[in-house]
Amino acid sequence: MKSLTEEILYKVINKRLNQSHKGTYGRVLIIGGTSQFGGAVIMNTIAAINAGAGLVTVATDPSNFTAIHSHKPEAMVINFNDDLTAYINTSDVILIGSGLGNRVDLVQAVFSAISEKKITIIDGSALTLAAEKHLSWPKGQLILTPHQMEWQRVSGVPIAQQPFEAFNLLARNKFTTKPIIVLKQFHSQIYTDDGIYELPIGGPYQATGGMGDTLAGIIAGFTAQFKTATLSDKVLAAVYIHSAIADELAKTQYVTLPTQISHALPTFMKKYAD
Repeated sequence: MKSLTEEILYKVINKRLNQSHKGTYGRVLIIGGTSQFGGAVIMNTIAAINAGAGLVTVATDPSNFTAIHSHKPEAMVINFNDDLTAYINTSDVILIGSGLGNRVDLVQAVFSAISEKKITIIDGSALTLAAEKHLSWPKGQLILTPHQMEWQRVSGVPIAQQPFEAFNLLARNKFTTKPIIVLKQFHSQIYTDDGIYELPIGGPYQATGGMGDTLAGIIAGFTAQFKTATLSDKVLAAVYIHSAIADELAKTQYVTLPTQISHALPTFMKKYAD
């Protein structure tokens, strides 16, 4: 297992071209957030936009519209009860699952509508529902972002065995198209076609609700906008920067809140783009 280092940020983050526009930096569709769990999708959205995604559309419960507009007027909002096919077709990256509760009908419909050309990040409730209801995974490139209990549900690998990469590799190989797996834990593991990586940074000051939602949003923003890096490298960079910012904030704070990490992204990213 390789140790993930700061070099990944220099490799992925680049200076923006003068001749560019919002479409140049990718279209992200975020699907999640029931009326009870709207905060999750709000944190997805803040992270994706602050990470640099050009256009972000949020399909969510209408009760969340005002809150999303208050936090991030840069985002567009649509009702996740409507037909999302057209939005899926025009998006580069789809992030589904954060705060989605028991909406298996929505997960199944979205999974069925995703084509082979799309990148799909599957988080939170969507992972649990896919495992419990034995749903067929979407076509195209998948990025799974489970915490340890979610990975146990999806893969069948007990939490006690997850520190041993052989068990996780075996589970990954059972997918028709091998997904990139971000297994969230202390010293998270990232499984890619280019190798297995361990995150050596981060700490208990990140143990706050919404930390995973923020990470999923950063992954969406990075995968949508950076065109020259491989998908694996973009995911690795997103994982690294999430904890690197937390480490920086923890120098003067007892806890680092997910939204603080998102708000620090543009400034933190700048030093790797010059």
